This record gives sequence, structure tokens and C-alpha cells, in this order.
Amino acid sequence: MHVSTPSVLTVTELTTRIRSALEKTFPETWVEGEVSNLRKPSSGHLYFTLKDQTSQIRVVLFRGIAQHLRFDVEDGQQVIVRGRLTVYDPRGEYQIILESLEPKGIGVLQIAFEQLYAKFEQEGLFEQERKRQLPLLPKVVGLVTSTSGAAIHDMLTIFQRRCPVIHIVISPVQVQGDRASVQIAEAIRALNEEGRVEVIVVGRGGGSMEDLWCFNEELVVRAIVESKIPVVSAVGHETDFTLADFAADHRSPTPSAAAEAVSPVLGELIEMVMIHHNRLVRAIQGEVRLLRHRVMGARRAIPDPLLWLSRSVQHVDDLDRRLRRALQTLPAMLRHQVLILQSEVNRLSPRSKIQQKLVLMSQWFQRMTKGIQGTLVIKQHHIVSKSEALQNLSPLSILSRGYSILETVHDGHVIRHTQDVNPGDTLRARVASGQIYCVVEKVEPGP
Repeated sequence: MHVSTPSVLTVTELTTRIRSALEKTFPETWVEGEVSNLRKPSSGHLYFTLKDQTSQIRVVLFRGIAQHLRFDVEDGQQVIVRGRLTVYDPRGEYQIILESLEPKGIGVLQIAFEQLYAKFEQEGLFEQERKRQLPLLPKVVGLVTSTSGAAIHDMLTIFQRRCPVIHIVISPVQVQGDRASVQIAEAIRALNEEGRVEVIVVGRGGGSMEDLWCFNEELVVRAIVESKIPVVSAVGHETDFTLADFAADHRSPTPSAAAEAVSPVLGELIEMVMIHHNRLVRAIQGEVRLLRHRVMGARRAIPDPLLWLSRSVQHVDDLDRRLRRALQTLPAMLRHQVLILQSEVNRLSPRSKIQQKLVLMSQWFQRMTKGIQGTLVIKQHHIVSKSEALQNLSPLSILSRGYSILETVHDGHVIRHTQDVNPGDTLRARVASGQIYCVVEKVEPGP
């Protein structure tokens, strides 16, 4: 009877068959679950586990799709994913390669809005302290908006009605779509570089959250924060809020309200100027009258000029007399002072001081010489005595008196007791003139 031999697969062949079967059976799969064990390596790919209460599966989101997500994936998020099921051959694990990912329940844009708001708030971009006051009467206003919408028409109408002397610089941009955020940020920077604009209005009319999303983009928010010119945000209707509103120096609920906030009513300004002008004229006239009254009172208080002049002449005569007297006694006083100074100079002459110091130096040198000589004699006596003491303590001196040192030949151990040697040991005897090698014949312990 013939028995067929079963086919044996390698691990790679088995894994390949499993992967092929999975990919054919699940070409597109929708799965919901909780994100956990999220990893974000420098490659830009995302790796995480999608789990529910009892099971889990590995998930891969490649960089090409991950970089277009409008929100950051985080551990603990409930998400719905779409992808194809496959096997990662090196580990033999099945996983889902994602093609889309969105949060469950709350919308993608709302999550992205909350994440961006938290990020910018932590950086301090929304702090009230960094926001500036709008100019009272700007000469040039920059508008960053679309030229095809109703917003720009409304703002221009209000500017013309309230303050026609304001010069308007328009930077036309897209206000929705993929390129809108780039154009808005570039327009804000261009108006800063232009140099004449004193305040910038960034806005558009109302719309859905997706229509207004470009005003939540990081490019726009950072351009508003970095602007050296005050920025007014006027996006949508009164109930619409974007991140540009929080970053701007002033938030207006509508573009029309922004135009009113930036432009004062010229007629009211002129009327106010006239009121202040009349008040100033009256105040100046009152001050002039008061000063005229003070001048008249001061004029009456001034004494007769002739009397004042006569007193001044008498004072001059007195000073002249005192000066002549001083000039007569000045030469004698100067001669006396010169003699005093000459005596002081002789006393303080460097030559006399040098002679005194030379005498002192000679005395000090003699004292120092005697001191050094005495010290040398003492040190010599001390050295001689120490040398004699060392000589007496030297082992060579002891050997010269007939003594010797016995030590073993193999390790140089000094023999102090009869117990240290045995008959037949070879010993070395050190004497004053050299060494003697001998063999022990007999050991006799001492009493």
C-alpha cells in the first residue's frame, strides 16, 4: 500500500499563503476601537493598537496619509478606521494598513480645533498682555480678505461713510480652501513689510466650520501673533469663533463691526476737535488775563531804577577801594609765602631723603651680613653633629667593629634565632669587607 508524503511548508511559505488569503478576504475593512500603545517614530509613520474590551489588532498609518490628518492621534481616542488586512511577515502578525482615520462621535474639525487651541494657549499666544491698542485715527488700513465677497463691500462702504480720509490697502486672498491659509499668512507679512499700514483687518463673511477652517490654521495664527502691526480679526458672524479671533489684538463679530472699530466718525472727530479748540482758546485767554494782572502788580513792586543804580555805583566804589588796598599788600604777602614754600621744599627734598636712606641701608646691610654669618655657623655645627650621629647608627659602622649579619641565600632572610636555620642550610655572612658563604653543620640553641 502506497502512503503519500505530506507536503511540508516553510514558515515563509505559510506566512505568504496566510497573507494572501487575508488580503483577498478583507480587501477593505472598517473597524472601530480605542487607540493605545501609540508610537510616532521620526519616519513620520504611526503605529498603534486598536482595541476593544476583549481583543486588539495592530494598526499602521503611513506618513503619506498621516500628514494630511487635521488632528493629532492620541492614546485613548475612540476612532473609526478603514484599511486592508495583511500580515507583517517578519513577526507573523496580522495588522491593518490604514487608508483613512476619523474620530468617533465628535467631528474631525472640532477635535483639531480643541487640540490647536490647547497648544497655542500653552505657548501663551492668546495672553491678553501681549495684545495692543488700536490706533485712534489710522491713516492707512490694510484689508486681508477676498475681493469677491460681500465682506469687502460692506467694509469699504463703512470706511467711506465714517472716515473717507483713511487710505485702504487691499491684499486679495482666498478665504477658504487648501491654499487660503498660505495666502492669508503671506498677506499679513507683506503688509508688515510695506511700512505704511497702521492696522490690519483680517476677515470674511459667515460660513460653516469647514469654510472658516483656514482661520484656524497654524500658519495664520502665528502670522497674526508675529505681526508688528495690530491685527483685527473679523471672521464670520457673531456666533462664529476661530483661533485667529483669540490670537488677534482685537476681535470683531463681523467685518462691518471691524470697519467701525478701526475707523472713527470723521464728523464726530471734527466736532470734538472744535469743542476742545474752543475750550483751549478760552483757557489761554484766561491765562493771558491772569498773567497781565501779575505783570502789572510786579511792575508796581519794582523800585526806582535811579535809586537802585546809585546803590550799585556806591558798591562798585567800595569794591574798587578794597581791591587797591589788596594790591598794595599783595607783593609782601607773596614774598613771605615763597620763603615758606622754599623752606618746605628743602625739607622735603629727595636728595636729603636719599642720603638718609643710604645711611640706613648701610646699617641694615651690616646687620644682615652678621646675622647670615651667625646662622651659617650654627647650621654647620648642627650638620656636623647630625652626621656624627648618623655615622654611629650606620650598619657599616657596626660591621667594622667585628660584627656580621647572617641571612639565608635563597630569600635574604636575616637570621636572628637558632630556630631560623637547619643543618645543611647555606648562609651568607655580611662583614665589613664583603660576604662569606657557609654551610650549617650543627645548630646549638643558647641557654
